[in-house]
Amino acid sequence: MNYRHAYHAGNFADVLKHTVLFALIEALQAKATPFAFIDTHAGSGCYALDSAEAGKTGEYKDGIARLLFPDLHAAGGSGPLPPLLRRWLDAILRVPGNEHGLKLYPGSPLQVANAIRETDSAQLCELHPEEATRLRELFRHDHRVHVHERNGYEALKALLPPREKRGLVLIDPPYEAQEAEYRVIERALKLALQRWPTGVYAVWYPIKLRSQVQPFHRWLQHCGVRRVLRAELLVHPDDSPLRLNGSGMVILNAPWKLDDALRDALRAMAPLLSQERRAEWRLDWLVEEARA
Repeated sequence: MNYRHAYHAGNFADVLKHTVLFALIEALQAKATPFAFIDTHAGSGCYALDSAEAGKTGEYKDGIARLLFPDLHAAGGSGPLPPLLRRWLDAILRVPGNEHGLKLYPGSPLQVANAIRETDSAQLCELHPEEATRLRELFRHDHRVHVHERNGYEALKALLPPREKRGLVLIDPPYEAQEAEYRVIERALKLALQRWPTGVYAVWYPIKLRSQVQPFHRWLQHCGVRRVLRAELLVHPDDSPLRLNGSGMVILNAPWKLDDALRDALRAMAPLLSQERRAEWRLDWLVEEARA
């Protein structure tokens, strides 16, 4: 994969990823104590949907636009969106530049920065110099946000555990190494969990062939974490390596009742994001400890 997110911002995979991310931030804010957000592959932070890149693919039209304008979609108009989705979409439209409609799609760094509190912090890692420069410009006046121009996997050694002692690590690589990326993620998670076993870790992954993802899921089931939640959305059958058929998120040390928070949102977004066939969604536990 030769991936530049400007071509794909706001697509169906972003809808899943950022809905889960929004729910995670809300779960962390349920406690008054500060938390840290760490993004290993931050990108440039915000994307213009009228850019040449976004216009070339138009992927946002089959993603975020379908949730904002459901009546324009064949499967839309079936009732109000669940509260979680509505709160997330309202946050997207509050981004400066979107006052008169959807013009910009905020990436994970900007969505989180707009949601966190004064006492929380964000550590953003981006290896690409141009992307890192855009990040610094975007957050130049925000003392809560710190940009690190370095390999995000390696940066975890220095950033964990955070001084806040609780928080979230987002691992959202471009998967340019394809299947080999999963082995890199596994090594990074193993070391990160040794340094910060109580942290919440969210990993986004593409779904092309199901067989490519299964070894990663098996590793997660035996990595020693007691709560691993999986959320997936498929808009095509997971049997072709030539296109993005779906995507998923796994959340290690998932906050209590995160699955309840996400279930209605996934159920509602599936028909709105359907393409040739009805989209399929999955929300289940790869690992769940028994609670007394």
